[in-house]
Amino acid sequence: MPEPIPYMQRTRDYYLALGYDNPYEWAHFDEVPFTPLPHPSADVRIALVTTAAPFKPEAGDQGPGAPYNAAAKFYDVYEVPIDPTPDLRISHVAIDRSHTSAEDPGTYLPARALLAAHRNVVPFVFGLPTNRSHRKTHEDAKELTRRALAKGTRAAVLVPNCPVCHQSVSIAARVMEGAGISTVIMGCAKDIVEHAGVPRFLFSDFPLGNSAGRPKDPASQTETLALALDLLESAAEPRTTVVSPLVWHGPADWREDYSNPTRLAPEELARRRSEFDAGKAKAKELRETSRGGA
Repeated sequence: MPEPIPYMQRTRDYYLALGYDNPYEWAHFDEVPFTPLPHPSADVRIALVTTAAPFKPEAGDQGPGAPYNAAAKFYDVYEVPIDPTPDLRISHVAIDRSHTSAEDPGTYLPARALLAAHRNVVPFVFGLPTNRSHRKTHEDAKELTRRALAKGTRAAVLVPNCPVCHQSVSIAARVMEGAGISTVIMGCAKDIVEHAGVPRFLFSDFPLGNSAGRPKDPASQTETLALALDLLESAAEPRTTVVSPLVWHGPADWREDYSNPTRLAPEELARRRSEFDAGKAKAKELRETSRGGA
């Protein structure tokens, strides 16, 4: 099996190539909290946690194949009814836009699959903001945990999308476990999650944006969730990773494309730097508006 993408090193090289000389420090913890899943597991109340954003009609293109859209970001923990499936999208995060279009929400939001697989699902999806700040993410994780406990949550499935999303849900899983909620992360960035240190992790070697299965492939989405739920029950200790046997259906070299500066011309790097700076400025403006300038 090919080696997974080393996202921490890849993103470091990418941003250095764009001209940023302050490499990001990824979260890392030596101790990992662990809460065994209560039994019988079929009766355990399970919640779904996502980093997808509620659709904002006024925020521009957020549909399938949309470019990164800073205006679509959200900055506070939210909850929305899980049924019918809420309109949550991932145009605001750094998914692999070369190999996935996010046209099938089942690849990043396993709401239907969870409702079909488990009889005691929390009737709300919880949204966790993507934030580079470890401190702010810890604050958001505490708010997420408070809301989850208020809904009677005893277990949670957390589904990230971009690299920083994987770090965010890793921090959240740790906080939730410390509060007595058993967690499992379904994700595609193995190095980031394992570097942080989490209780349970189901790794799918798919392009970012497909943590819940392959697009237009309900069987793969059902199987991916089943693997996560099995891991939630079977893990006997923290830092337990299970690798999904499913294989991505796409170009054989897809792993070489994501944010790889060696595959980008100087003109493209300059264009991306300009686009990134504009996105940061827009995100800062929206963040300050959202928090009243705080």
